[in-house]
Amino acid sequence: MLNKSITIFIAFLLSLSASANEMANVSIKKFEFIPKEITVKKGTKIRWTNNEKRQYHNVWFEEQGVPEPDYFFPEEYFEMEFNEVGTFPYRCGPHPKMTGVVIVTD
Repeated sequence: MLNKSITIFIAFLLSLSASANEMANVSIKKFEFIPKEITVKKGTKIRWTNNEKRQYHNVWFEEQGVPEPDYFFPEEYFEMEFNEVGTFPYRCGPHPKMTGVVIVTD
């Protein structure tokens, strides 16, 4: 399920010719995305790492029409490459007050 959701989202956001040269990190701790807002250059991959002790989360780009992805658990991570310029709000599916924004620039 997660792979299917990721594939759909990647098709929506990514171009075939892009290659990731940079990595940015978002930590998930105490029911927060840290940082809450992240600005990256086009072609950057972001890794969300679950640093909770016992809680599961996900990274859901609901406003882009992507189905809710599977959860990932403590010490697991989720990665996505961004090759389209824009502002992409996201949230944690099971914890709707956990929100964040990815801003992609040229």
